[in-house]
Amino acid sequence: MLKSLRLPGIDTYDLDDPRRTIHHKEIILSKPFLKKLYIEWYSLFKKECEGLENETIIELGSGGGFLKEIMPNVKTSDILELPGNDMTFDALNMPFENNSIGAFLMVDVFHHVPDSLKFLQEMQRTLKPGGKILMNEPWNSAWGKVIYKNFHHETFNPQGDWTIPSSGPMSDANGALPWIVFKRDIKKFESQFPDLKVKIIKPHTPLRYLLSGGVSMKSLVPQGSFSIISGIEKLLSPLAGWFSMFVTISIEKKK
Repeated sequence: MLKSLRLPGIDTYDLDDPRRTIHHKEIILSKPFLKKLYIEWYSLFKKECEGLENETIIELGSGGGFLKEIMPNVKTSDILELPGNDMTFDALNMPFENNSIGAFLMVDVFHHVPDSLKFLQEMQRTLKPGGKILMNEPWNSAWGKVIYKNFHHETFNPQGDWTIPSSGPMSDANGALPWIVFKRDIKKFESQFPDLKVKIIKPHTPLRYLLSGGVSMKSLVPQGSFSIISGIEKLLSPLAGWFSMFVTISIEKKK
């Protein structure tokens, strides 16, 4: 059943092949329901970055996204050499001066980073006082765990640590990593990064990404049902602590 829902041609390229990421962007832009969800996530980033318009804002792991359409001032980047991105670099060794960046933004990136400690050290080093880290990531809720463990190709291991294998930038991951670092091990985070303060942890989106089919499956709902399902999710928001697939995390560097 699941195999029949796979999008044609999705497995043409290996996960770590840049052409696979380019194909993902084509899929997102071709599925109005999924594109609206990304626009919602990007619009939240834009709102959280109010007051930082004159600062350097970096999107990490821009991949197949289109954040620049919503925030034209953002500098896009990825570890892969991709057309249209402004920069290519490894986020474990960023080419920025100390205290020079106003914000780092990322969608589905943190859980692919092979060394969370080093990654956060780089962001703490390069962020300006008052600068922000904003991320949208998978979340280890009761519902999310069921979905990611049974219906997703990436590893989801809440018992893991702050590192994951690094043989490929996309193929290796732990979807539970944001929960591990910012929830389970929050005391360790606070000890290691005294200049960084977690301001927001907001679980959300239990249904829409799943029903959209994401970037690998056919949509399970009509493209015009976005508003209806958004309304259902809003009604279910009091249950987001256990009924969610994603989380928005906001971290600020102390002034």
